[in-house]
Amino acid sequence: MFNFAFYALALGVQPVAASQPVVVVPSAPQMIVAPATSNVLRAGAPIPVVLAQALTTKGKNLKVGQRVNLEVAQDVLLNGKVVIPARSPVEGVLTQVRNKGMWGKSGAIYLEMKSVNVNGANIRLRGDMNSRGETGTAGVVGAVVALPIAGFFVTGTSAEMPLGMPGRAFLDQDVTLAG
Repeated sequence: MFNFAFYALALGVQPVAASQPVVVVPSAPQMIVAPATSNVLRAGAPIPVVLAQALTTKGKNLKVGQRVNLEVAQDVLLNGKVVIPARSPVEGVLTQVRNKGMWGKSGAIYLEMKSVNVNGANIRLRGDMNSRGETGTAGVVGAVVALPIAGFFVTGTSAEMPLGMPGRAFLDQDVTLAG
């Protein structure tokens, strides 16, 4: 049998009589705040981006490794100063492209964001965006029931990433604000 009174005394807690109310006072929360004079935008800071070009798997023109143009959606500020201006060019790279295909296979586009160019300097980013078309599974099932070979001709839809599609990248390095 465990003796709670002994354990409480060992921890330095005084036992409380059953008739006395127990009041717990939480300690003040601990917060770590960077000093206001800090002039470093830390790695991991979010950077809002948008596609500067439309992408689609229609036409089968997209290739893995192809460069994709994006841009910063809004100013990124530090201490009230612009560190990365809106509309700064962001470079992305297609990492996976799947065209729509037979048996209901949908198209897919995956891209990674690599860097943002600010006044001629490239700043590393990390982040990704993707889009998938709809599968044609229901059409394949229906076609196979009616005529087994017909499922071969049913496709999913192409993947689409419209101009201005929003995304979010993250700094992959610290950026120091000059001045």
